[in-house]
Amino acid sequence: MSHLTIPEFQQYKKEGKKITVVTAYDALFTKIVEQAGLEIILVGDSLGMVVQGKSNTLSVTMEEMLYHTRMVSQAAQRALVIGDMPFLSYQVSVEESVKNAGRFLQAGAAAVKIEGGLPVLDRVEAMTGFGIPVMGHLGMTPQSVNQSGGYKVRGKEQAEADKILHEAKALETAGACGVVLECVPSVLAKTITEELKIPTIGIGAGKGCDGQVLVLYDVLGLFDDFVPKFVKPYAYLKADALQALTRYKEEVECGKFPSDAESYH
Repeated sequence: MSHLTIPEFQQYKKEGKKITVVTAYDALFTKIVEQAGLEIILVGDSLGMVVQGKSNTLSVTMEEMLYHTRMVSQAAQRALVIGDMPFLSYQVSVEESVKNAGRFLQAGAAAVKIEGGLPVLDRVEAMTGFGIPVMGHLGMTPQSVNQSGGYKVRGKEQAEADKILHEAKALETAGACGVVLECVPSVLAKTITEELKIPTIGIGAGKGCDGQVLVLYDVLGLFDDFVPKFVKPYAYLKADALQALTRYKEEVECGKFPSDAESYH
Protein backbone atom coordinates (compact mmCIF):
# COMPACT_ATOMS: atom_id res chain seq x y z
CA MET A 1 0.00 0.00 0.00
CA SER A 2 1.58 3.28 -1.09
CA HIS A 3 1.23 6.76 0.37
CA LEU A 4 -0.71 9.49 -1.37
CA THR A 5 1.83 11.70 -3.18
CA ILE A 6 1.91 15.46 -3.68
CA PRO A 7 1.14 15.14 -7.44
CA GLU A 8 -1.81 12.85 -6.62
CA PHE A 9 -3.02 15.37 -4.01
CA GLN A 10 -2.89 18.12 -6.63
CA GLN A 11 -4.64 15.88 -9.17
CA TYR A 12 -7.67 15.81 -6.86
CA LYS A 13 -8.29 19.47 -7.68
CA LYS A 14 -8.02 18.89 -11.43
CA GLU A 15 -10.53 16.06 -11.18
CA GLY A 16 -12.89 18.00 -8.91
CA LYS A 17 -12.57 15.46 -6.09
CA LYS A 18 -12.89 16.84 -2.56
CA ILE A 19 -9.96 16.28 -0.18
CA THR A 20 -10.49 15.33 3.47
CA VAL A 21 -7.83 16.37 5.99
CA VAL A 22 -7.76 15.90 9.74
CA THR A 23 -5.15 16.42 12.43
CA ALA A 24 -3.67 13.52 14.37
CA TYR A 25 -0.95 13.39 16.99
CA ASP A 26 -0.35 9.71 17.74
CA ALA A 27 -0.25 6.23 16.20
CA LEU A 28 -3.61 4.99 17.51
CA PHE A 29 -5.67 7.80 16.02
CA THR A 30 -3.59 7.72 12.83
CA LYS A 31 -4.65 4.11 12.27
CA ILE A 32 -8.31 4.99 12.88
CA VAL A 33 -8.12 7.97 10.50
CA GLU A 34 -6.61 5.76 7.80
CA GLN A 35 -9.22 3.04 8.28
CA ALA A 36 -11.83 5.75 7.64
CA GLY A 37 -10.11 6.46 4.32
CA LEU A 38 -9.08 10.09 4.85
CA GLU A 39 -6.43 11.28 2.40
CA ILE A 40 -4.24 13.63 4.45
CA ILE A 41 -3.14 13.83 8.08
CA LEU A 42 -1.81 17.11 9.45
CA VAL A 43 0.35 16.81 12.54
CA GLY A 44 -0.88 20.19 13.75
CA ASP A 45 0.70 22.52 16.27
CA SER A 46 -2.88 22.62 17.59
CA LEU A 47 -1.60 19.83 19.83
CA GLY A 48 -0.41 22.68 22.07
CA MET A 49 -4.04 23.35 22.92
CA VAL A 50 -5.83 19.99 22.61
CA VAL A 51 -3.03 17.73 23.92
CA GLN A 52 -0.91 20.01 26.09
CA GLY A 53 -3.72 22.19 27.43
CA LYS A 54 -2.15 25.55 26.54
CA SER A 55 -4.19 28.64 25.61
CA ASN A 56 -2.47 28.98 22.20
CA THR A 57 0.05 27.24 19.93
CA LEU A 58 3.03 29.56 20.49
CA SER A 59 4.89 27.46 23.06
CA VAL A 60 4.98 24.24 20.99
CA THR A 61 8.60 23.33 20.19
CA MET A 62 10.31 21.70 17.23
CA GLU A 63 11.22 18.68 19.34
CA GLU A 64 7.60 18.20 20.40
CA MET A 65 6.38 18.49 16.82
CA LEU A 66 9.00 16.03 15.56
CA TYR A 67 8.10 13.56 18.33
CA HIS A 68 4.44 13.54 17.26
CA THR A 69 5.34 13.57 13.54
CA ARG A 70 7.43 10.40 14.01
CA MET A 71 4.54 8.62 15.75
CA VAL A 72 2.06 9.55 13.05
CA SER A 73 4.41 8.87 10.14
CA GLN A 74 5.39 5.42 11.43
CA ALA A 75 1.73 4.44 11.78
CA ALA A 76 0.52 5.91 8.47
CA GLN A 77 0.43 3.40 5.62
CA ARG A 78 -1.44 5.38 2.97
CA ALA A 79 -2.19 8.96 4.01
CA LEU A 80 -0.07 11.96 3.08
CA VAL A 81 1.46 13.27 6.32
CA ILE A 82 2.11 17.00 6.67
CA GLY A 83 4.12 18.41 9.57
CA ASP A 84 3.09 21.78 11.00
CA MET A 85 6.16 23.98 11.51
CA PRO A 86 5.86 25.59 14.96
CA PHE A 87 6.40 29.20 15.95
CA LEU A 88 10.01 30.40 15.48
CA SER A 89 11.01 27.32 13.45
CA TYR A 90 10.89 29.25 10.14
CA GLN A 91 10.52 32.94 11.01
CA VAL A 92 14.16 33.68 11.97
CA SER A 93 15.95 32.98 8.68
CA VAL A 94 15.73 31.16 5.36
CA GLU A 95 18.59 28.85 6.37
CA GLU A 96 16.95 27.87 9.65
CA SER A 97 13.59 27.30 7.97
CA VAL A 98 15.11 24.93 5.39
CA LYS A 99 17.00 23.02 8.08
CA ASN A 100 13.92 22.64 10.29
CA ALA A 101 11.70 21.69 7.35
CA GLY A 102 14.22 19.01 6.44
CA ARG A 103 14.00 17.63 9.96
CA PHE A 104 10.26 17.09 9.46
CA LEU A 105 10.97 15.04 6.33
CA GLN A 106 13.59 13.06 8.25
CA ALA A 107 10.90 12.36 10.88
CA GLY A 108 8.69 10.89 8.15
CA ALA A 109 6.50 13.75 6.96
CA ALA A 110 5.96 14.18 3.21
CA ALA A 111 5.49 17.96 3.45
CA VAL A 112 5.46 20.88 5.89
CA LYS A 113 2.95 23.67 6.55
CA ILE A 114 3.89 27.25 7.38
CA GLU A 115 1.75 30.26 8.17
CA GLY A 116 1.85 33.63 6.43
CA GLY A 117 2.08 35.23 3.01
CA LEU A 118 4.59 37.77 1.72
CA PRO A 119 7.05 37.46 4.68
CA VAL A 120 7.54 33.72 4.06
CA LEU A 121 7.77 33.65 0.24
CA ASP A 122 11.56 33.33 0.29
CA ARG A 123 11.21 30.42 2.74
CA VAL A 124 8.74 28.65 0.44
CA GLU A 125 11.01 29.17 -2.57
CA ALA A 126 14.06 27.88 -0.70
CA MET A 127 12.30 24.82 0.75
CA THR A 128 10.69 23.78 -2.53
CA GLY A 129 13.99 24.44 -4.30
CA PHE A 130 15.50 21.72 -2.12
CA GLY A 131 12.62 19.31 -2.76
CA ILE A 132 10.63 19.99 0.41
CA PRO A 133 6.90 20.34 -0.38
CA VAL A 134 5.28 23.28 1.43
CA MET A 135 1.63 23.93 2.28
CA GLY A 136 0.77 27.58 2.85
CA HIS A 137 -1.67 28.93 5.44
CA LEU A 138 -3.56 32.24 5.10
CA GLY A 139 -6.45 34.03 6.76
CA MET A 140 -6.60 33.56 10.51
CA THR A 141 -3.08 32.38 11.39
CA PRO A 142 -2.91 31.08 14.99
CA GLN A 143 0.80 31.85 15.39
CA SER A 144 -0.02 35.55 14.85
CA VAL A 145 -2.82 35.58 17.42
CA ASN A 146 -1.16 38.27 19.55
CA GLN A 147 -0.77 40.64 16.61
CA SER A 148 -4.24 40.04 15.18
CA GLY A 149 -5.97 40.42 18.55
CA GLY A 150 -7.43 36.94 18.83
CA TYR A 151 -9.07 34.19 16.82
CA LYS A 152 -11.39 35.96 14.39
CA VAL A 153 -12.46 36.03 10.75
CA ARG A 154 -10.01 37.65 8.33
CA GLY A 155 -10.72 39.19 4.93
CA LYS A 156 -14.11 40.77 5.62
CA GLU A 157 -12.83 44.18 4.51
CA GLN A 158 -12.07 44.49 0.80
CA ALA A 159 -8.47 45.61 1.31
CA GLU A 160 -7.65 42.61 3.49
CA ALA A 161 -9.51 40.27 1.12
CA ASP A 162 -7.42 41.59 -1.80
CA LYS A 163 -4.26 41.07 0.25
CA ILE A 164 -5.14 37.46 1.06
CA LEU A 165 -5.90 36.73 -2.60
CA HIS A 166 -2.62 38.36 -3.66
CA GLU A 167 -0.67 36.35 -1.08
CA ALA A 168 -2.35 33.10 -2.14
CA LYS A 169 -1.24 33.69 -5.73
CA ALA A 170 2.25 34.63 -4.52
CA LEU A 171 2.51 31.39 -2.50
CA GLU A 172 1.55 29.40 -5.59
CA THR A 173 4.20 31.21 -7.65
CA ALA A 174 6.78 30.55 -4.91
CA GLY A 175 6.10 26.82 -5.26
CA ALA A 176 3.59 25.98 -2.51
CA CYS A 177 1.81 22.67 -3.17
CA GLY A 178 -1.44 23.90 -1.63
CA VAL A 179 -2.80 26.46 0.82
CA VAL A 180 -4.95 26.31 3.95
CA LEU A 181 -7.56 29.07 4.18
CA GLU A 182 -8.69 29.58 7.78
CA CYS A 183 -11.62 31.70 8.95
CA VAL A 184 -12.17 33.70 5.78
CA PRO A 185 -15.52 34.56 4.14
CA SER A 186 -16.75 31.75 1.91
CA VAL A 187 -17.01 34.06 -1.12
CA LEU A 188 -13.32 35.00 -0.79
CA ALA A 189 -12.28 31.36 -0.33
CA LYS A 190 -14.25 30.37 -3.45
CA THR A 191 -12.59 33.14 -5.48
CA ILE A 192 -9.11 32.08 -4.33
CA THR A 193 -9.90 28.43 -5.09
CA GLU A 194 -11.01 29.31 -8.62
CA GLU A 195 -7.95 31.45 -9.31
CA LEU A 196 -5.32 29.01 -8.03
CA LYS A 197 -4.06 25.86 -9.77
CA ILE A 198 -2.99 24.37 -6.42
CA PRO A 199 -5.57 22.94 -3.98
CA THR A 200 -7.13 25.01 -1.21
CA ILE A 201 -7.99 23.38 2.11
CA GLY A 202 -10.61 25.25 4.11
CA ILE A 203 -11.26 25.49 7.83
CA GLY A 204 -14.06 27.93 8.47
CA ALA A 205 -13.88 28.99 4.82
CA GLY A 206 -17.04 27.52 3.32
CA LYS A 207 -17.67 24.70 0.85
CA GLY A 208 -15.99 26.36 -2.13
CA CYS A 209 -12.53 25.08 -1.19
CA ASP A 210 -10.98 21.97 -2.75
CA GLY A 211 -10.94 20.22 0.62
CA GLN A 212 -11.59 20.63 4.33
CA VAL A 213 -9.52 20.21 7.49
CA LEU A 214 -10.67 19.90 11.09
CA VAL A 215 -8.94 19.11 14.35
CA LEU A 216 -9.52 15.43 15.15
CA TYR A 217 -10.55 16.10 18.75
CA ASP A 218 -13.20 18.55 17.50
CA VAL A 219 -14.60 16.05 14.98
CA LEU A 220 -14.89 13.41 17.70
CA GLY A 221 -16.35 15.73 20.34
CA LEU A 222 -13.45 15.21 22.73
CA PHE A 223 -12.40 18.85 23.09
CA ASP A 224 -15.13 21.24 24.21
CA ASP A 225 -13.26 24.02 26.03
CA PHE A 226 -14.44 26.16 23.13
CA VAL A 227 -16.15 25.11 19.92
CA PRO A 228 -15.73 27.53 16.98
CA LYS A 229 -18.62 28.18 14.59
CA PHE A 230 -16.88 26.19 11.83
CA VAL A 231 -16.64 22.98 13.88
CA LYS A 232 -19.19 20.20 13.47
CA PRO A 233 -18.79 17.35 15.97
CA TYR A 234 -19.56 13.98 14.35
CA ALA A 235 -19.45 12.14 17.68
CA TYR A 236 -19.47 13.02 21.38
CA LEU A 237 -16.72 10.79 22.72
CA LYS A 238 -16.06 12.92 25.79
CA ALA A 239 -19.54 12.02 27.09
CA ASP A 240 -18.93 8.33 26.33
CA ALA A 241 -15.54 8.45 28.07
CA LEU A 242 -17.00 10.10 31.16
CA GLN A 243 -19.76 7.50 31.33
CA ALA A 244 -17.29 4.62 30.96
CA LEU A 245 -14.91 5.95 33.61
CA THR A 246 -17.75 6.65 36.03
CA ARG A 247 -19.03 3.07 35.65
CA TYR A 248 -15.49 1.71 36.14
CA LYS A 249 -15.08 3.70 39.36
CA GLU A 250 -18.50 2.58 40.65
CA GLU A 251 -17.78 -1.11 39.93
CA VAL A 252 -14.39 -0.98 41.65
CA GLU A 253 -15.88 0.71 44.70
CA CYS A 254 -18.76 -1.75 45.06
CA GLY A 255 -16.61 -4.82 44.36
CA LYS A 256 -18.25 -5.70 41.04
CA PHE A 257 -14.96 -5.37 39.13
CA PRO A 258 -13.00 -7.51 38.71
CA SER A 259 -15.49 -10.37 38.56
CA ASP A 260 -14.60 -14.03 38.09
CA ALA A 261 -14.57 -13.41 34.34
CA GLU A 262 -11.68 -10.94 34.72
CA SER A 263 -9.78 -13.04 37.27
CA TYR A 264 -7.28 -15.90 36.85
CA HIS A 265 -7.99 -19.30 38.43
